[in-house]
Amino acid sequence: MGLYLANFLNILASVLYFSILARVLVSWFNVSPGSPFFPVIRLIYAITEPIMGPIRKVLPKTGMFDFSPVVALVLLHFIRVLARNLI
Repeated sequence: MGLYLANFLNILASVLYFSILARVLVSWFNVSPGSPFFPVIRLIYAITEPIMGPIRKVLPKTGMFDFSPVVALVLLHFIRVLARNLI
């Protein structure tokens, strides 16, 4: 049972990790709602917002910089390390 849980946590953390990286990259571009990529971008935001939203609320305001992706990636890294240690 522990092996399945560790593998599930590792896969989930990997998906979230790459989704957050994609969100950071997408945030650098202005994509209009009429774009064919818009549904994919909405999906990326829907996947990452449940993690980054609460982190953003806890972090102090830093002007125009959003450090919530960095904190989320660090937390996901720790989850992946813990999952690997469970195996």
